[in-house]
Amino acid sequence: MSALATEAGQGWDDVVHLWHEMDWPEGCKVEIIEGIITVAPSPANQHNSIAEEIQRRLYRVIPDEWGIYQTQAVAIPARSGMYIPDLLVAPRAVLMGSGHFIPAAEAELVVEITSQSNANHDRIAKAAGYATAGVPLYLLVDRWVPGGPTATLYGEPSDGVYRVLRAIPFGGGLHLPAPFDLTLDTAEFPVG
Repeated sequence: MSALATEAGQGWDDVVHLWHEMDWPEGCKVEIIEGIITVAPSPANQHNSIAEEIQRRLYRVIPDEWGIYQTQAVAIPARSGMYIPDLLVAPRAVLMGSGHFIPAAEAELVVEITSQSNANHDRIAKAAGYATAGVPLYLLVDRWVPGGPTATLYGEPSDGVYRVLRAIPFGGGLHLPAPFDLTLDTAEFPVG
């Protein structure tokens, strides 16, 4: 992963303009994390396998007027952030407007699956950003945590901080509360 530090004094709109207008490498994930534009290569096969498994399960329980998106940017200006979660569940109507991003507050659930190079962004900066935006549920699937692969569900955001609702090592079931009411079997997630 590489980063592009923007010049001091650049405002949020200037950084977003740069993010949008630059000719970034095809297939890379380009985000703004705490005001710094980061560029990461496309994710590994195991990463995509986990995303696909979660997406498959979510489609069974979400209302017809919601969608699941893999490349949708979400803006969190209060944290100088423009994130592209691995999965985003939001009402389809939110994406009917023009543009390249939506307010993160419109999401019902975001899912981040860590890659070795960006795990700390997902664990710290993005957790704070999603909580600041008021996203009700944040699922962090962390294959690189020092204690072993873990899935953590965060919720009840308040003052930019989440409460840990559940944290389980891979192998167990992780229940997502209403409106999803779904248990994900983490034993199906590849490790390594």
